[in-house]
Amino acid sequence: MGAPEKISSLQNPRIKHLVKLRDRRSRDEAGVFLVEGYREIRRALEKKIPLVEVYFSPEWFLGENEPALLASAEAAGAQLFELSKDAFAKVAYRERPDGLLAVAPQWKRALDDLDLGAGGPGAKPPFLLVVEAIEKPGNLGTILRSADAAGCDAVIVCDPVTDIFNPNVVRASTGVLFSVPLVVEESARVAAWLQAKKIRTVATTPAADKIYSDVDLRGPLAVIMGSEQYGLSEFWLKHADVPVRIPMAGQADSLNVAMATIITLFEAVRQRTR
Repeated sequence: MGAPEKISSLQNPRIKHLVKLRDRRSRDEAGVFLVEGYREIRRALEKKIPLVEVYFSPEWFLGENEPALLASAEAAGAQLFELSKDAFAKVAYRERPDGLLAVAPQWKRALDDLDLGAGGPGAKPPFLLVVEAIEKPGNLGTILRSADAAGCDAVIVCDPVTDIFNPNVVRASTGVLFSVPLVVEESARVAAWLQAKKIRTVATTPAADKIYSDVDLRGPLAVIMGSEQYGLSEFWLKHADVPVRIPMAGQADSLNVAMATIITLFEAVRQRTR
């Protein structure tokens, strides 16, 4: 392959297109999204995500591993473009970029695409996280990291307020977006699917009588978490099998949803690995 095309003009059509991809409408119309950062791009390549283009600026590099990453991206089929320092600053989403930005195709995964195992002797029971109407991209990214750390089989995003391909989701997830199976679906379809799969649903709500650590979280399980502002909808409060709460000792009446998710998931992990 030849040397990468070099771009220095801020008026270059590719530069303008990358800036537009910060907007959800432009991302959806193009069917792609931005992946910024060494760790995020490396994880995308590890998971065989077919990166379309990779833009780089050596003046922003933070280490010595970037050339090897670029070689891997090019070998996997990505087209490389070298940007001037100013041009990269124009397209970068981060305040302090590291000189690496990729364009990746969006994907859509259905509930029935999830691999929950055969369910035979010795198979681990499904362990899912369902989040409803999460507003903040940073929280959704952190939730994905938590689900990955807890060993969840998948994350199901119901009735999303934020786009799962928002640059802040990718950044806050540190690239875990590429490794945790992720489905976006309507709550009613998710509830019906979980019921058909005989997966027990445990919903977190401050109004519950039972404390989360007093409930059996073993076996086929889906933990249901609500939005930051409104909590779980009436639909999930009605359709969940067991409502639970996290006890609060101070004056605050609720936790950040990402923090509440971590607490609940790792109580399930504790019980499931005893």
